[in-house]
Amino acid sequence: MSLFTSAGRRVAVLGLAAAALLLAQDWKALTELPAVNFSGLKPLQKTAALRLMRNHDCSCGCGMKVAECRVNDPSCGYSKGIAAAMIEALHAGKDENAALAAANDSKWGKGPAPRNLLDDAVKIPTAGAPEKGAKNAKITLVEFSDFQCPYCYKASKELDAILAAYPTQVKLIFKQFPLDMHSQAAQAARAAIAAHDQGKFWQMHDLMFAGRADLSRNSLIAMAQKAGLDMKKFAADLDSPQTRQIVAKDEADGDNAGVEGTPTVYINGQRYNGSLALGAIRNVLNAEK
Repeated sequence: MSLFTSAGRRVAVLGLAAAALLLAQDWKALTELPAVNFSGLKPLQKTAALRLMRNHDCSCGCGMKVAECRVNDPSCGYSKGIAAAMIEALHAGKDENAALAAANDSKWGKGPAPRNLLDDAVKIPTAGAPEKGAKNAKITLVEFSDFQCPYCYKASKELDAILAAYPTQVKLIFKQFPLDMHSQAAQAARAAIAAHDQGKFWQMHDLMFAGRADLSRNSLIAMAQKAGLDMKKFAADLDSPQTRQIVAKDEADGDNAGVEGTPTVYINGQRYNGSLALGAIRNVLNAEK
């Protein structure tokens, strides 16, 4: 499963403004990358380093090139480590092939160690959280998600397909886990809680994922109006201490469960470390029935 990962307690590597600027640019054209130190390289060496980073896959499993991963997921330790290994080799006078080999041979180039498909079960508080699917389901999926995360948008479609395929056996519970590196994610999480308080969480959920490119306050207000919310109550709840506390509680629950990025899905309390595509997860779900 692709994760939009974060380090520690999701501390952003870049300032939010800088991150937003970088994300708006084409990673193939950038000559500076987040947390990549090109100092000491000659111009031709830097050109070679950028060429390698733009053409070599990141080992974390995200499906992006190293440079692309540095821009879109600046907290990824694997793309950062690979970039550093390439630069170190080039700085030592090695050619591009040798620099690539050095990166591949590094601990970062080998990628994360294989994990079990399901981790040991943990207890996740879910009382009052939004849910959908079969009320008396034998299988409970708990999703920690971020409305500004592109992988979470993809996961939302895959989870809908799972619910459609298991209409009487599976239910889905949603938990907020906005990443610090996403400047509008926390506000979107509060908007989702405010909508949930009016019984329209899933309508707002779908609207925010569809409009995830702009989750500014004005956009959220427009989405809330489209969802048919009481706007006076929505505006009050959006910034209320109670709403902020609910988001903070979900984040703490995620931290306690071992969430490291989004989306993270638990199957009957067991963190699932595979693809959410129906064909990939079907055997796991069938074993839980």
